[in-house]
Amino acid sequence: MKTVAIIQARLGSTRLPNKVLRDVEGRTMIERVVARVEQSEQTDEIVIATTESSSDQPLVDFCNSRRWNVFRGSENDVLSRYVGAATAFSADQIVRITSDCPLIDPGLIDDVIQVSKIGIQVDYCCNFYPLRRYPRGLDCEVLTFETLNRIDQLATQPDYREHVTLYAYRNARQFLMGSVTGENDNSNLRWTVDTDGDLELIRAIYRHFAAAGQEEFNWTDIVTAYQLNPQWHEINQHILQKVA
Repeated sequence: MKTVAIIQARLGSTRLPNKVLRDVEGRTMIERVVARVEQSEQTDEIVIATTESSSDQPLVDFCNSRRWNVFRGSENDVLSRYVGAATAFSADQIVRITSDCPLIDPGLIDDVIQVSKIGIQVDYCCNFYPLRRYPRGLDCEVLTFETLNRIDQLATQPDYREHVTLYAYRNARQFLMGSVTGENDNSNLRWTVDTDGDLELIRAIYRHFAAAGQEEFNWTDIVTAYQLNPQWHEINQHILQKVA
């Protein structure tokens, strides 16, 4: 079984344009995401799934300069973009990651992949549904190619096409669902990047670990670091998450 991590990315964010190419302490945000996904032991390949829009050409050029796999598809029909990327790279199992999560945790990715394979292989597995306990920004979803195709056939509404797996957890009874849930509730922490405030926090976190000489760190290390940096709580807690 070939497991492919597909990272969706584009430059056209309305709240923070070009965010995936913004600097995060010496590396672009997309580089931070890819570097952390590369540490996953359960994924076989990584693909950047971006759009066919000319406005995303700089992102494609950047990816090509790093020799990363790139797939270009619809800008608004992200579901079809995922189907195309999964088909092009012969994925049996898809790991869905978004490029605005530069603290994505490879250990959590592996946990979700492993749960998806325990016993009877589930159709869809994630670490935020039906209960979110991990910080926002660590979201990881795993689904089979057959499930992705099934969603593609069933999901006709525009919001289902834009938000790749929204159909699955709004219609959970149609699928065999799996879930990874944290022991402690850290859902109040926001580590995704939609605004300047979000980016400020991510930079502060990377600065903290760089100063400590800690090149690699996991999500629990960050939670612990909040005890030394209580001011982090104030940086972006006022920001509202977009609702699908």
